[in-house]
Amino acid sequence: MNSTHAHGHGPDLAALAGLLADSTRASFCLALLDGRAWTATELARHAGVAASTATGHLNLLVTGGLLAQERQGRHRYVRLADSDTAALIENLASRAPRRAAPTGSLPAVSRSRALARARTCYDHLAGALGVAITRAMTDRGLLDWERGLTITGDGTAWLAELGITLTPTNRRPPVRSCLDWTERRPHLAGTVGAALCLHAFDAGWITRIGTTRAVAITDTGQRALREHLGLTEDSKHMDSFPQPQCTSS
Repeated sequence: MNSTHAHGHGPDLAALAGLLADSTRASFCLALLDGRAWTATELARHAGVAASTATGHLNLLVTGGLLAQERQGRHRYVRLADSDTAALIENLASRAPRRAAPTGSLPAVSRSRALARARTCYDHLAGALGVAITRAMTDRGLLDWERGLTITGDGTAWLAELGITLTPTNRRPPVRSCLDWTERRPHLAGTVGAALCLHAFDAGWITRIGTTRAVAITDTGQRALREHLGLTEDSKHMDSFPQPQCTSS
């Protein structure tokens, strides 16, 4: 069989893998899991590379379809292309070899632990917090995994009690399981996961830690999680959740 013919049709998986095979491009994609738009300068600073180097890598990621870009005046902003791309990055991260914990840098260790405890994954909650919420919703019959992940009638009613109204969309499923890269267990994504995360921010349950995608639970959040999901500081993972603190990073 002609090798050109054999490899000339169908998805070019090697090209996609090649986009993430570079450590700088991979670090950009991981940073953009916070769901926000970044400039090339911000991403260059994050990865510790020159602005011109960052621009070259970003052009490849945009052309390859992993990132979307928008311009405002002279500035170009980039973000992950969509929620499916975010899920791809998070799932790949969960299967990637774990790097050794940084040594000699308390801020770096602190940031790493904060991300593992509670963070955003694109537009939904991840880390120990996201996994604990998903487990509690399952235990209470709000989610059903028997025939694939679904939101139950009780789950829809529970969301309504919180004041969360879901807008049907053909582009995204109501619920989706996203494999958490630090916990190696699923957390809740989809429109329900996104709506719950947005509500948590708007209701003051959680707050961002500096400019990272790590989040901390507020006192209001502690009370809400106990009231609505039965999660307390004595629950599994709850004792490790970070509390809000003043930080400049």
